[in-house]
Amino acid sequence: MSERLIRIAAGGFDFVARTHPDAPLTVAAFEKLLPYRQKLIHVRWSGEGCWVPLGDFQLGVGFENHTSHPSAGDILFYPGGYSETEIILAYGACSFASKMGTLAGNHFLTIVQGREQLRALGTKVLWEGAQDVLFEAM
Repeated sequence: MSERLIRIAAGGFDFVARTHPDAPLTVAAFEKLLPYRQKLIHVRWSGEGCWVPLGDFQLGVGFENHTSHPSAGDILFYPGGYSETEIILAYGACSFASKMGTLAGNHFLTIVQGREQLRALGTKVLWEGAQDVLFEAM
């Protein structure tokens, strides 16, 4: 599976992310949703990150290359189980967790352009609230 690029527009900022080769099932399932529009809100338990809460939504994938410690610019998909299904985008120090404790999500996208804007996006979401986010194929 070759890596592809995804455009992400969020809170007035533009990013380009590359798909992660170690999460082929997550990438393939997510790409079927594109263009994908949601709301991005600040995390509650995980530190410097923003998330898209997805409730009981099922993408139809399990765990692939899951991690609890994404780096700034990493985007994870959590398929649900102990907490609700979600997408999390780390903009700084992040340890993926919920009120149930540590979680792990599939690292399926990595921001490769616009990384210098990540902290500004995170701060905007923290202080101004939910922001629209759009994921689309390039």
